Amino acid sequence: MNAPQMSQFLNPTQWHGKLFQGAWTAPASTQTAAVIEPATGDSLTSVGVANAQDVEVSVQAAVAAQSQWAVLAPRLRADIFRRAAVLFEQHFAELSLMVTRETGGALFKGEHEVREAVTLCHLAAGMPLQAQGQVLASVSGRLSYARRAPFGVIGVISPFNFPLILTLRTVAPALAAGNAVVIKPDLRTPVSGGFLIARIFEEAGLPAGLLHVLPGAAEAGEALVVDPQVPMIAFTGSPAVGRRIGELAGRHLKKVSLELGGANALIILDDADIDVAASNAAWGAWLHQGQICMAANRILVHESLAAGLIERLVEKAGHLPMGDGASGKVALGPLIDSKQLQRVHALVHDSVAAGAQLLAGGKYEQLFYQPTVLAGVKPGMRVFDEEIFGPVASIISFKTEDEAVALANNSEGGLSAGVISSSVGRAMSLARRLKHGMIHVNDQTVNDDCVNPFGGPGIAGNGTSVGGPADWEEYTQWQWITIKDNAASYPF
Repeated sequence: MNAPQMSQFLNPTQWHGKLFQGAWTAPASTQTAAVIEPATGDSLTSVGVANAQDVEVSVQAAVAAQSQWAVLAPRLRADIFRRAAVLFEQHFAELSLMVTRETGGALFKGEHEVREAVTLCHLAAGMPLQAQGQVLASVSGRLSYARRAPFGVIGVISPFNFPLILTLRTVAPALAAGNAVVIKPDLRTPVSGGFLIARIFEEAGLPAGLLHVLPGAAEAGEALVVDPQVPMIAFTGSPAVGRRIGELAGRHLKKVSLELGGANALIILDDADIDVAASNAAWGAWLHQGQICMAANRILVHESLAAGLIERLVEKAGHLPMGDGASGKVALGPLIDSKQLQRVHALVHDSVAAGAQLLAGGKYEQLFYQPTVLAGVKPGMRVFDEEIFGPVASIISFKTEDEAVALANNSEGGLSAGVISSSVGRAMSLARRLKHGMIHVNDQTVNDDCVNPFGGPGIAGNGTSVGGPADWEEYTQWQWITIKDNAASYPF
């Protein structure tokens, strides 16, 4: 097994064939799964595969640990997140390399995930010391107030593309608000999406039993969703799986937070700087091989600029270096696995068969899919109607702003949008008409500052948001409390 060079902090022997249930334990089934490095095809490590029995054991332990955690002094809780942030900083290079190798990203992408993890821990450290309710109007002699109370145990089902950020963005605030957490990371990225986080918080002094990591398939995920002692599920992933989770969670009267991507639109108006616009479009469409929920799925450009934009994107596609991201010398790495690659390839060539023009890319070697440019894209083509999750720039031209808005809003849900124009007022006027959860004027679609509400309507996220001011609303529930000076009699 070709394992990465690691210090004692990330020691694969700790989790080899195991789960994390407050301690490193073997799964009930003793089943294991290899973790494959997408860029090389080598095995990075091996992890245990959880089943429904493992989920039940973890949930029981989480319930028991949460009651003590919720009453721990706020400053003591905050200290754990501060220590976690320091650990992320101390082991920055090692953790960045692991995220890079496991996800197939470029090294700068792995480094970005770890930097954001530091920020997420600092933000979580501030939560226990914040005001957590408000005093309500009431009659004399009676105190009425509402407080934010933890749910208890929150189940997190996280994806492969940005596994560290997209797991920790729920784990950190959920723990800070007084909950316990059970994570089911994607089996393709169980270290970045789970075990790495477990190691950090284990070292930071998080009480045992509050955090569990259970890599597994559909059986483990479904067991977590239906467990009666898990009142909330947070899921990031595909619309198909999100719908299934939403149905199961609704049947069991649970709160569910879904972030499913959706159609993102970058709109380039006729007064935009074409070179700047092309740079934004390339970054938004091809960053991390397009495997980003905020990727610019639809690049809408005014017909007067379409030819110039296409020319520039085709040139960029031919010069972006591809290869093993761990080298630190490439812009694009591989797709996560062959299943994802074949899906992207089918989306591209089905759309070409439907009339789109393939002007660059559309080919692959091993898991490396070339940056692709498609022109003449229209509604009804798969690259217009579906989230691509691959390095594909789909160019759609428009004549009027009304047409651009209609094309951008033609979806089941928009997560992120961008509008590029030399006139901020004009761009703002158009932006207000977009049905997207996040909108960026004079920027591309891939943006997240950790302190902002992150979410969107429909399949973009069922209307929920996480991050910043949304975290208290997301990971706690209102509890109303009244106190009278003395108990009084009622008429009967």
